[in-house]
Amino acid sequence: IINYKYAFITHVDLRSRENNLAHRTKEIDRQRLIVRRGQPFSITLQCSDSLPTTHHLELVLHLGERNEVVINVGNQRGVRNRWWFSQQEAQDEILLTLHSPPDAVIGQYHLAVLMMSSEGRIVQEMEKISFHLLFNPWCKDDVVYLPDEILLQEYIMNENGLIYLGAWDYITSIPWNYGQFEDYVMDICFEVLNNSKEALNNLKMDIERRSDPVYVSRIITAMVNANGDRGVLAGRWQEPYTQGVAPNRWTGSVPILREWSRTELRAVKYGQCWVFAAVACTVLRCLGIPTRLVTNFSSAHDVDGNLSIDFLLDENLQSFERRYRHDSSWNFHCWVESWMRRDDLPNGNDGWQILDPTPQELSDGVFCCGPCPVIAIKEGNLGVKYDAPFVFAEVNADMVYWIVQRDGQRRKIRVDESSVGRHISTKSVYGDYREDLTLQYKYPEGSKKEREVYERAGRRVMLPPGLDPEKRQLKLTIKHAKPVFGTDFDVIVEVKNEESSDVQAQLTLLASTITYTSVHRGECQRQSITVNVPANKVHREVLRLHYDDYATCVSEHRLIRVKAFLEASVEEPIMAVADITLSTPELHIQVAGKAVVWEPVTTYISFSNPLPVPLKGGVFTVEGAGLLTATQVYVDGDISPGQMVSVKFSFSPMRSGVKKLMVDFDSDRLKDVKGSATVVVRKKYRNSISVLPGFY
Repeated sequence: IINYKYAFITHVDLRSRENNLAHRTKEIDRQRLIVRRGQPFSITLQCSDSLPTTHHLELVLHLGERNEVVINVGNQRGVRNRWWFSQQEAQDEILLTLHSPPDAVIGQYHLAVLMMSSEGRIVQEMEKISFHLLFNPWCKDDVVYLPDEILLQEYIMNENGLIYLGAWDYITSIPWNYGQFEDYVMDICFEVLNNSKEALNNLKMDIERRSDPVYVSRIITAMVNANGDRGVLAGRWQEPYTQGVAPNRWTGSVPILREWSRTELRAVKYGQCWVFAAVACTVLRCLGIPTRLVTNFSSAHDVDGNLSIDFLLDENLQSFERRYRHDSSWNFHCWVESWMRRDDLPNGNDGWQILDPTPQELSDGVFCCGPCPVIAIKEGNLGVKYDAPFVFAEVNADMVYWIVQRDGQRRKIRVDESSVGRHISTKSVYGDYREDLTLQYKYPEGSKKEREVYERAGRRVMLPPGLDPEKRQLKLTIKHAKPVFGTDFDVIVEVKNEESSDVQAQLTLLASTITYTSVHRGECQRQSITVNVPANKVHREVLRLHYDDYATCVSEHRLIRVKAFLEASVEEPIMAVADITLSTPELHIQVAGKAVVWEPVTTYISFSNPLPVPLKGGVFTVEGAGLLTATQVYVDGDISPGQMVSVKFSFSPMRSGVKKLMVDFDSDRLKDVKGSATVVVRKKYRNSISVLPGFY
C-alpha cells in the first residue's frame, strides 16, 4: 500500500476460493487467484470509511516483467474486446467485478487500484495485486470454446491418460500422469512461454500475441523440444541414454517440467515422440486449450515431400545405409490435437488441430509442427497453415521397397499403398479404452472420396504393373502369435500359388531387431531355401526364434522385424514385412483399504519374471497426480526365472477425487514394465460432520 493523506483502502480480498471454484481452477491452486478469460470475477476492497463522493476508482493492468503491456480497465459496461469493471459499495467494503474480454492475453497480471480525486490526483494506490488468466473453453466467445462438458472433463480436467504404443496389429497402452494441476506446473508452463525465442527477442510483441491459441500452441510445440532453443526435452532415439533417463522410464510430465525449471532451463534427457507429445498435452491443458494425445500407427516420415517412403535394401535385405537423410516409417508416432477456431484460415478449418512437438523437420525455420486442421488432412487441402503436406504424408504416403544391386541399379520390389496411417488412436472420453480416429483423418480405403483426395493432394492412385498384389499369382504372407518377451516363438511364412502349374522359388527369411523408428539393431536369424509350391496350394515355412537369438540386440521397444523375399521365374519378386512386438508381463497393483486425504494408505505391487535368466537391480517407480511425487521402491536381491516378486509401500494422498497410481518396473534385463491402478481418494471429514464439496 502507498499511503497518502487519506488511506481509505486497507485490505484486498481476492476471493480466490470462490473465484477459482467458479472458473474451474481450484485444482491448480486455492490460495492464488487463477481465472479464465471471458468470465467475470470479483475482489473485495476493505475500506476504513465510505468512499467520498468526490473520489472514484481507476484500475490498471500490467503484464510482463518490466510492465511491457499496460491495460486501462474501463468502467463502461459492454465495450467489446475491452477489460471493464463494475463496483458495488456496502458500508466499509467495495465489491469490484472485473470483466475480461474473451480474446484477452493469457498470463500473469498485476492489478493497480487507484483512488482518484475529482481533480485527477492519485489519493491512494494499491499495487501488486496479482492473478493469472487462462484460456476459457467454457466461454462461447473464446476461440477455444468446446460445447461439450464430457469432452471438457477429459481434455482439460483429466490429469491422467493412456498413450497407445506398439504396432498397428498389436496395440498396447501405457498410463501417463499429465499432472497439469500439480503444484507449480502452471508457473512452469508460463516459464516455457517466457523463454521462447519470440519472447526473448521481443517480449512486448510476444505477450500481445498470447491472446491467440494458434500462436501459443505453435510456441509450445517448439519449446517442448530443445532443438535450437531453451526447450524442455532433448531427444534421443536409441541407447545408450547416459547422463539422463531413458524415454520409456518416464510415467508422467511433472518430473520432466520440474527438472527443466529446477536446473535453470537445461534440457531434460531424454524424450521420444510420446514423451514430447505428453508434455505438450500437459502444458496445453494447463493453459486452458482442450487437448488430446493421438497415436498414428505405421507413421510415415516423408523427407522429400513426394508422398512416397522409399526403403533401400541391399541384396541381403538389410537397410542400405546412406550418408544423407532418408525417408522412414515408424511403427507408431504420437502427436497432440488441440481444439480451436481458426480465424486465420478459410471457413471450414475449425475444430481439432494437429500439433507435433517431436523435432523432425523445420517449419518456418523452427523445429515445430502445426497447428494443422485435421479436416484439411482428410480433404487433401494441403495449402493451409501449418505443415499440412508433411502431416498428410504421415497418414497417407506409399511405402516403396527397392533392392539396390551391386552395380547401383535400383529394382522396385514392393509398393504398399494402404499400410501407412492405421488405427489412429486416442483415449476415449468414456473410460480407459481406445477410440479410433482414422475416419477423421481419411476416407475409407478404396472409396471414391479417398481417390479424389489423393488426386487433390498429388498422390498417384494406381499401382505399377506387376506390383499389384491382387493381380499376382503368388501370394506371400507372414503370420505369428503374440509372443512374450523372454520366450521362444515361431513365425510362419506362407507362399500361396494360384498358378495352374507348380512353381519353384527361392525364399529368403530374415529376422532383425529394430527400434520403433525402424532403425536396425541386429540380425537374429536368416534362412535361404528353395521351395516347391504345388498348383493352387499353400507352402508353409516355420522360422523358430529363441530368446538367445534376440536378447543381446533387442531395443527397449522390443520389436522384431521379419522380412520374407520370394523370387520365382514366373513373375516379379515379392516381399512381405511383419513387425512383431514382444509383450511384457502384467504388473499387479493392490491398494489396501480406503484412501483418505493426508492419511497413509498401503499398496502392494507384484509381478513374475518371464525371462530364463535372473533380473538384477529391480526398482519400481511410483507416482500419481494428487497422490505422490515420483518415488522409487527397490527390490531386495535378484529375481529368479519365474519368480514372483512383491513390494509394499505407503503414501498419503494429497487431493481428493478419482486418481491414478502409475507404476514402472526396471531392471538390468527387463525394463519399462508399466501398470496402473485407480484410487478413489475421499476427503477427511472432521468429527464425522459432512461438508459440502468445494467448501473444505
